[in-house]
Amino acid sequence: MLGDYRISGRRASEIAASVERAVGSGELSPGQLLPPMRELAGELGVNPNTVAAAYRTLRERGVIETSGRRGSRVRPRPASTARDSIRVDVPPGVRDLSEGNPDPTLLPPLHDAFAAAARHNAERPGLYGQDPVDPDFARLARAAFDADGVRAGPVAVTSGSLDAIERVLATYLKPGDAVAVEDPGWNSLLDLIPALGLRAVPVGLDDDGPLPGEVERALRGGARALVITDRAQNPTGAAVGVARAQELRGVLMMFPGLLLIEDDHGHGIVDLPLRPLAGVTDHWVFVRSVAKAYGPDLRLAMMTGDPVTVDRVMGRQRLGPGWVSRLLQRAVVELWEAGAVDVRAVSREYGKRRDALVRALAERGVEAHGRSGLNVWVPVADETGVVARLLHAGWAVAPGARFRMAAPPGVRVTVSAMTAADVVPVADAVAAAAGPAPGGRRYA
Repeated sequence: MLGDYRISGRRASEIAASVERAVGSGELSPGQLLPPMRELAGELGVNPNTVAAAYRTLRERGVIETSGRRGSRVRPRPASTARDSIRVDVPPGVRDLSEGNPDPTLLPPLHDAFAAAARHNAERPGLYGQDPVDPDFARLARAAFDADGVRAGPVAVTSGSLDAIERVLATYLKPGDAVAVEDPGWNSLLDLIPALGLRAVPVGLDDDGPLPGEVERALRGGARALVITDRAQNPTGAAVGVARAQELRGVLMMFPGLLLIEDDHGHGIVDLPLRPLAGVTDHWVFVRSVAKAYGPDLRLAMMTGDPVTVDRVMGRQRLGPGWVSRLLQRAVVELWEAGAVDVRAVSREYGKRRDALVRALAERGVEAHGRSGLNVWVPVADETGVVARLLHAGWAVAPGARFRMAAPPGVRVTVSAMTAADVVPVADAVAAAAGPAPGGRRYA
């Protein structure tokens, strides 16, 4: 059953660690069947309850899965394996439309902002014991939240949106708890949830965001947290509109104890009005990163939320990194005050490319979605075949398996790497590779 590997340990933690080490080293491969609990308990000379506790720990960590009488197996793709490993190797001469990066030509130069931040630091050095959030950063971030109708709350700073979401989930949830997430959805988030020992519950969506019925189903099924992307949803480009926001608020009002996390993925690159849901539940956070508009290497996101949640996150942050560099915060302040990003112009440029591709695909009988942001989602019948045929045609796209749980197959095309001259050849190549796919506004 296990080949040459022998699970060891006398305590549940030791048995779980033995299995986890073997999975990490490759001695236990994905899909491998583990011994029945009573059998392993007999081999190790321990109580079956000890093995049951070890297997439970491994399930909560996403290392194994149990299918009733069929027993427990190493997960086909353990939680420690990033979905980014499901990627396309781009050979020389192939154009890469798979990575999801912003267009570097639309990012602002950073040297003046960092020089100004350095001068500010020379006058007022950043030292231990100071407020973790630069006061000017907090003021400007809060003003932007207010302008977009985000409910009042204190401001915190994290090292990107995923860092904020991880801290919030870890603050409130325990291993085994369920988190409702969009499907298809952000691949890094789909990896993070099982890595924290949590269970992801897929929620279908359409161009207007999560479907209210799907959200209600997930919450009635016991999900303790819900993560929603307000604009530029990755990978579909969905954006929550007025009517959908009202419907979702109606659902959320029935679950006041829910932890709501909103990610404004389109901050700085989308000029569609924001329709925040924050404040409907007792515990909530609203997160927006500077990565897409100002540069992915600026690992900084601003977060607001109810005072208890923000205080918990900042308290835990103090016991780890302490704070996000105030020098970095100051550089972002300089960028904001200088108006370094023209949101309307950037949004218009991405919109031109995105809309042109969606329109060209529609003319060729291919369904595609891309209401906002950097990406276009194309449902396909044969995901692997489409990716391979597009590579042969000279275009690399992201396989939908990186973003899906229960949702049907698709591919993601990032338009930020395209020019106007690329639209027709890309549409021709996708149409030839995919053909018409079954239609419908819903992705799941």
